Amino acid sequence: MFDIPKRRPVDTQTAEHEGKVGIITFHCADNFGAMLQAYGLKRFLREHGVQADIVRYDPFFMTGRYWWLPYWSASSLREGVSRLLDAPLKLIWRLLICREYAARRRNMARFRREYLIDVRQPRIRFIAGLRKLPYRTYIVGSDQIWNPNITCGLRGVYFGDFQSGRKERVVAYAASLGGASLSPQYDREFARLVQHVDTLSLREAEAVPYVRRFYSGKVTAVLDPVFLLGESAWREVERLSTRSGYILTYATERNAHMTAYVRALSRRTGLRVAVLEEMRIGSHAELDTAGPAEFLGYLHGAAYVVTNSFHGTAFSILYRKQFLVFAHSKFNARIDNILRLHGLEDRLFRTGGDIDAPVDWDAVRERTAAEVRRSGAFLLDSIGGRTE
Repeated sequence: MFDIPKRRPVDTQTAEHEGKVGIITFHCADNFGAMLQAYGLKRFLREHGVQADIVRYDPFFMTGRYWWLPYWSASSLREGVSRLLDAPLKLIWRLLICREYAARRRNMARFRREYLIDVRQPRIRFIAGLRKLPYRTYIVGSDQIWNPNITCGLRGVYFGDFQSGRKERVVAYAASLGGASLSPQYDREFARLVQHVDTLSLREAEAVPYVRRFYSGKVTAVLDPVFLLGESAWREVERLSTRSGYILTYATERNAHMTAYVRALSRRTGLRVAVLEEMRIGSHAELDTAGPAEFLGYLHGAAYVVTNSFHGTAFSILYRKQFLVFAHSKFNARIDNILRLHGLEDRLFRTGGDIDAPVDWDAVRERTAAEVRRSGAFLLDSIGGRTE
C-alpha cells in the first residue's frame, strides 16, 4: 500500500519454522486488537522479505482468563483473593451464554490457526520452553506488553529476558505501557528489564519521557502494526456480515455518555444499533460470537462507528468511517496519540461532537503513509542493526 521498498516476499503460510525473526506478543489472547496487531506485524515483515514467525508462547497467566472457569495470575495477595472470588461468577455468566461464548472462542481459535501460528509447533507454556528456539532476533510487541495490569506484573519474556542459545538481538516494536508511565512501584524492575532490549520503540509518544529515564539508547514512537497494512489487506481476512448500514458501537468499558449518544444518534438517523463488546450478555447473539475476522466485517458494514477502543479507532481510520471516539478512563493516551497523528482530534468526543462532520481522507491517508514509511523503515532497520 505504501512506498517502502520491498524485498522478496515470504509465503505467509508455508515458511519454515527456522525463521529469522521470532515475534513474542499477545497472539494467544482472545482479543480483537491483540490478534490483529500480531497479524499486521507478521504480514508486514513477510511482505518485506523477513521470515518472521509468531512464537507460540501461550502462558497460563494470559490464556487462563478465557477458560470457562477462569484462572488469573495475581501480583498481590489482595488481587489474588479478589480474582479467586470472582472466578465462579464468571463461570456462571459464561454458562448462561454458553453457545455465544463457545462460538466466539471457536472464531478466535480459527483466526489464530489460519493467520497467526504454525499449529505443527508445540505450545510453550513456561519460559524454559523458549531455550531451544532457533531465532537470532526477537521482536517483542506490540500491544500492552509492558503493562503489569495486563501481564499480572512485569514479565521478563516481553523484554527479551530469557535464555536462548541463538538469541542475539531483541527489538521492542510499538511496545505499550497502557499509559504515559508505570506506577513508581515498578520503576526498579522496569529499569532492570528494559536493559535486555537492543532497539526500543513505543506505541505512545506520551510514554517516551518515562522510558528515557531508564534506557540509555534511543526511544522512538512508532505506529501500531495494524497501520502497516492497508485497507485492501485487511479486507482479505475479514468476514462480512449479511447486514450493513448500522451504527456500530464497540466498547472496551461501559460508558453511560457513549450509550446515551448512540441512542440519540439512532433516533436521529433511524439506523439500527449493533453493539459489539468483549464478553457481553445481550440480544445481539451474532455479534457476541465475533472473532477478529468478524470484527473487521462488522466495522466494514457500519455507516457509523462509536467507540472507546484504540483498535476500534484505528480501524475506523483505516476503513474511512464516520466515527466518534469517547475517552477511556484508564488507557486514553494511545487514542489521543493516534488521533493527533492523523489530524483527527475533532473525532474525540468531549462536550460535543459532530459525527457527520466531513473528513479529508486524502489528507489523512498522506499522514498515514508518512508514518508508515517512518515506522516501517525503523522496524526493518532495527532487525538489521541498532538504530542510532
